[in-house]
Amino acid sequence: MAETKREIERKYEATAKTAVPDLVGTGGVAAVWDEGVTELDAVYYDTRDLRLAADALTLRRRTGGADEGWHLKFPVASGIRDEIRAPLSETLPASLAGLLRSRVRHAPVVPVVRLRSSRDVRRLLDDQGRPLAELSVDTVHADRLTGTGEATWTEIEVELADGADEALLDTVEKQLKKAGIRPSASPSKLARALEETGAGTPPRPDGPTEPGTAGHAVLAYVREQIDAIVALDPAVRRDLPDAVHQMRVACRRLRSAFKSYRKVLDRGVTDRVGDELKWLAGELGAARDEEVLTARLDARLDELPNTLRLGPVRARLRIRSTRRADDARRTALAALDSPRHLTLLDTLDALLADPPLRKAAGRDAPDVLARAVLKDFDRLARRVEHALALDPGQERDLALHAARKAAKRTRYAADAARPTLGKPAKRFAKRVKAVQSLLGEHQDSVVARTALREIAVQAHEAGETAFTWGLLYGREEAAALAGERELPAAWKRASAPRIRAALSH
Repeated sequence: MAETKREIERKYEATAKTAVPDLVGTGGVAAVWDEGVTELDAVYYDTRDLRLAADALTLRRRTGGADEGWHLKFPVASGIRDEIRAPLSETLPASLAGLLRSRVRHAPVVPVVRLRSSRDVRRLLDDQGRPLAELSVDTVHADRLTGTGEATWTEIEVELADGADEALLDTVEKQLKKAGIRPSASPSKLARALEETGAGTPPRPDGPTEPGTAGHAVLAYVREQIDAIVALDPAVRRDLPDAVHQMRVACRRLRSAFKSYRKVLDRGVTDRVGDELKWLAGELGAARDEEVLTARLDARLDELPNTLRLGPVRARLRIRSTRRADDARRTALAALDSPRHLTLLDTLDALLADPPLRKAAGRDAPDVLARAVLKDFDRLARRVEHALALDPGQERDLALHAARKAAKRTRYAADAARPTLGKPAKRFAKRVKAVQSLLGEHQDSVVARTALREIAVQAHEAGETAFTWGLLYGREEAAALAGERELPAAWKRASAPRIRAALSH
């Protein structure tokens, strides 16, 4: 069974003669407990082309020490990683293998480096004897296992204890710097071992486009979304907050870019990829949609006084949402484990390696990108104006939903253009986002009303009163009509001629 530990640490250069200063009195440190020397032996695994190292992931099998076993580390921020642990075994545990899948694909992970360390450990304790941090002086010997090469060095590592104030690391660092000890240039032992044995991670190719061209700008955005899809795969598997939503957004942004910038990338190629992105977003969508709906209905119930919450409404909503959330998560994980998903990831890599560039890809980026964004905006304008011309009802609901999708595409196109067009694109995207948010709130109300009717029927069939569900239905209906009344003003702000003029210049 895998467990996760948040690792917050800093590394420093040292030699065998480096003296660690006395840290008692530093940042609440009342005592330093010397735990002696532990011998650690770790084999690091990666693909032969070092795909994990390229993304700053480390996978190791370590013996010795209190936490021997398999460790997989994901970067969170500078000096912060999530370490996922599994018990010691001869082969890579399945719980960790799945988390590597989006990066390694079909390639085997093999031993690449062996690190043997003599770790001299000292615990920094507060006045109650509770641990604040662990300071270790590590003498490391690295052997390259996929080739030849070895290296030896000494480093100091300070790791924060669980629940301790991160400010302690700043205070300890000041003391170490006063003693002449400087931060390490390498983010991890593995990175240093690869560098010093002559096997640093290969650089990412520049690509076939020239800086300043439309092709260069669009492919940079496409690469950003593909990187997000790959990185969010293990986050979804770990059930991290907002991971499903962010992965779904990356799929949608990428698919939208293919459509918006069809003058740059050939849709004869990208449409097929877009269909697969639509499939993946759809498989992820059930989990996200259920999460949004449950949060909305919970909030609506919170707004009601107790006298209007009749029957076991909380229990009924909880049972419904739990069952549907479990089903949705199984669907999402099945999609990530499918050959179809791996094929999609391989296809995206191939698209970056050999992009289907059209003639406009070689033109100056500002003109091409601005034209694409404004073309999407014209499409949005037609849909909004059509929806506003309709009477309230189902037909208008459908038209507003179509306008919402057009607003999202326009906003994504403007976001992709921001590095090229700067502040005008940022302001434009902000105005369009306001329209999109209003339309999104309206669509959420439509979905909520459908769910409320289903719940009311189930409650009635179970012999419960459906009063509260009907009341919420009425409130959702009123909220939707209020949003429709706000839409003309929001649209007028977004479609102001000066906004358009600024983008095109």
